Amino acid sequence: MDLSGKVINQLPEVGGNSKSGNAWRKQEYIIETGGQYPKKVCVSIWGDKIDQFGLKVGEQVTLGVDVESREYNGRWYTEVKAFKVDRASNGGGAASMPEVDTFYSESEEDKLPF
Repeated sequence: MDLSGKVINQLPEVGGNSKSGNAWRKQEYIIETGGQYPKKVCVSIWGDKIDQFGLKVGEQVTLGVDVESREYNGRWYTEVKAFKVDRASNGGGAASMPEVDTFYSESEEDKLPF
């Protein structure tokens, strides 16, 4: 699943050790989607991908994400994890639409028969 929007906030990095003793770290970002009714989504990036992706506040990005929910003590928790990042190529604006040539003619031979 893809999620496109602007990075509007970077939360502090957290880390620790798992029960098995392996070190882990997580960075969360707030992404604001575009459109008439923009949404804010908290997206997690884990481990080495934090440095690899290098997201910055203000960037326009498209993220490949997985959404996962799990139950703990009768409550459900949902996490949106990013696994890939595509940066906008037009300098932070909305994705550009391809130019379309329009053709208009009032000539009878150009009109369709239906």
